[in-house]
Amino acid sequence: MALKFLVVDGNVRETRERHKQSYGRTPSESYAHVLTTLAPDAQCDIAFPADEGANLPDSAGLDIYDGVVLTGSALHLWDMQPEVERQVDLARAVFHSCVPFFGSCWGLQVATVAAGGDVQKNPAGREVGFARNIVKTDAGMTHPLLTGRPLAFDAPCVHLDAVMAVPKGTKILASNAMTPVQAAEITMNGGTFWGVQYHPEFTLKHLGVIIERNAASLAENGFFQTVEDGERYAADLKTLNEDRQRTDIAWRYGLGREIVEDELRLTEVRNFIELRVRPEKSRRGRA
Repeated sequence: MALKFLVVDGNVRETRERHKQSYGRTPSESYAHVLTTLAPDAQCDIAFPADEGANLPDSAGLDIYDGVVLTGSALHLWDMQPEVERQVDLARAVFHSCVPFFGSCWGLQVATVAAGGDVQKNPAGREVGFARNIVKTDAGMTHPLLTGRPLAFDAPCVHLDAVMAVPKGTKILASNAMTPVQAAEITMNGGTFWGVQYHPEFTLKHLGVIIERNAASLAENGFFQTVEDGERYAADLKTLNEDRQRTDIAWRYGLGREIVEDELRLTEVRNFIELRVRPEKSRRGRA
């Protein structure tokens, strides 16, 4: 049952290219790689709504897709510039199309604002590296998005902003001490979004590249004592990515199976494909 995804890159061109120089892929290319790894029959188109003049589908145009996925971004919803407004408008169109919709971090935030909620700088501060002790809510205990996750787990994350007010039609599925909305389902205009504030799609290498690139600002904000400490942390993550037997590194940073093992780390993305996209494709008679 071949699948067709639209991957929406939340970043402006400069950010995308900078990321590609350091990691080898843009954020949307990385996400498309994850989708096609989990679903080898999948094909992915990529959209760049942050770019002025981008050719974006409307609700009717979205009907050719079996799923829409929105990446993370360096932008902010509280800074409603045109490159942000276009993404919120596209999210509203996705809701209206009723195509299965998923997003990580920025994706959750955009869907929240599109449905009438609010996103601001997190009063608890930046959450970077790993979101610790994410706990399922009562709704999350039985929700298919979190099927296979334990009651509490850790996940890769990088974010300053957070959902401050959820829109009507939202089920909060998981939270932690830093961020009240770590996973959610949002419904609007007949459409349904599943999303997470963390980044299940991030490999340890991906996260290491981001931390290395931002080591100076992270040290300035107290996450590391020195830039060199940040660079060593990033190097350790990259090493563990290449050699999962380095239990000394995993122990040093308290990284359990939910982080180190790809199959577990990718739980939410896999659940979206297998428990939301494929059943909906079959229901719509598109198999």
